[in-house]
Amino acid sequence: MAEQLAFLIGGIIGGLLLLIGVSCCLWRRFCATFTYEELPETSDPATISYFSRKEDRLYQYSGTPPGRLPSVPFVVPPSHQGRDWVPLHGGDWAVAPQDPCPVPEHMACTSSAKPGDACEMGSINPELYKSPEDMSETGFPDGCLGRLWFSVEYQQESERLLVGLIKAQQLQVPSETCSTLVKLHLLPDERRFLQSKTKHKICNPQFDENFIFQVSSKSVTQRVLKFSVYHVNKKRKHQLLGQVLFPLKNETLAGDHHRIIWRDLEAKNLEPPSEFGDIQFCLSYNDYLSRLTVVVLRAKGLQLQEDRSVVSVFVKVSLMNHNKFVKCKKTSAVLGSVNPVYNETFSFKVDTNELDTASLSLVVLQTTEGNKSSPLGRVVVGPYMYTRGKELEHWGEMLRKPKELVKRWHALCRPTEP
Repeated sequence: MAEQLAFLIGGIIGGLLLLIGVSCCLWRRFCATFTYEELPETSDPATISYFSRKEDRLYQYSGTPPGRLPSVPFVVPPSHQGRDWVPLHGGDWAVAPQDPCPVPEHMACTSSAKPGDACEMGSINPELYKSPEDMSETGFPDGCLGRLWFSVEYQQESERLLVGLIKAQQLQVPSETCSTLVKLHLLPDERRFLQSKTKHKICNPQFDENFIFQVSSKSVTQRVLKFSVYHVNKKRKHQLLGQVLFPLKNETLAGDHHRIIWRDLEAKNLEPPSEFGDIQFCLSYNDYLSRLTVVVLRAKGLQLQEDRSVVSVFVKVSLMNHNKFVKCKKTSAVLGSVNPVYNETFSFKVDTNELDTASLSLVVLQTTEGNKSSPLGRVVVGPYMYTRGKELEHWGEMLRKPKELVKRWHALCRPTEP
């Protein structure tokens, strides 16, 4: 009984394996004999030839419609139509290689375009992505004596002023063999100074030197940094090429990093100061804004009445109309210097019809420890009603050159009580 059951099971399994083998053979034969049905040919001349989009040349394919090759038994999908096909040695055809980064066709955006539609916005202009040019390297004015680059940093904890002397350019030297050096003063102290190394035979010297001044935090904003650029001749004599006066203000010393600054050299004023000193300032009038601007630059040759170590000097600018006080503004105080530098700007509201009756009064004052102020000198600029000479000329030039800064020196007159 057991043997008959075993034969029965073996027969069933053998039959199944035979059925599977026969089915696989029939499937392979069926796949081998199957072919695609070709589409009927067309004799339409419009479909026999078409233009190549890339070279605009006419290709002729007799007996084969566009989008279909002789050895391909089906129609080429629309996404592949219009490409360039090249013949191979075996009689087959292949797609010609194309630029991997093709230039897109122009597609202008219209007002009827819907959100999400693709359209060309324009090509990239490389000029817009260039780094901005350093304007300090160009734009040298006529008669420029040279330009100096330096950096300033003040350390509050150690009370040290760090000055970096970087470079100079376009120095106007008397000979081709240019040898230059720079002396640094921290005014009002004109006796002590620091000096750079001498750069030989170069008119655009690169210094890259650092200097340290020890100065208290209370007085640093009242000091002026002075750079004097000299030419050293063959006899080792120093000839001044120009100087830079840089007032140390709070905004200049703000932050814990070096601030790179450049200034054009100025010639030293060799004229002797007046009896009570001189003051230099700029005037400008903007008729559109009805704004009168005064830039107090510096003073020289002041006759300080007490010890310099306890004296601070400032300038008070007053606007007058019909000799009546309208408004006044003051500069910051500079400690104990007979040649203080300010570079501060003030503006006043003055209508055009008031220019014939308005005037400006600039008074230089000194203050002592007791906060007592006393005048050192005074100058008034304005129309013919109040002034004469250089003061009248300065006012008239300001009116003839609107929106321009007109700079001049003026001698201080005998001081009067403020």
